[in-house]
Amino acid sequence: MSAVIITKDNFQQEVINSDKPVLLDFWAPWCGPCKMVSPIIDEIADEVFTLKVGKINVDEQQELAAEFKVMSIPTLAVVKGGVVVKKSVGAKSKADILDLVAE
Repeated sequence: MSAVIITKDNFQQEVINSDKPVLLDFWAPWCGPCKMVSPIIDEIADEVFTLKVGKINVDEQQELAAEFKVMSIPTLAVVKGGVVVKKSVGAKSKADILDLVAE
């Protein structure tokens, strides 16, 4: 399953009401490190079926970025049952991201 574009309009349905943990990627098109992480996030979305993966463009979704207190990008957040359980800032390897989402 590919990554879902998350907006304030679908946040409740896709993240809060998700029956799976959700990996959120906060990014922006002008962010170099975000461009390095993006293909890794897409791979994880296609490979890890126990997880939902969402991408949030911080330029377009400033309210969500503020709600998650995103100060730097890329920021990755793992949400379970509507609660942020892990958060990571900066570019990460695929192995590090998989460690972040591991139970």
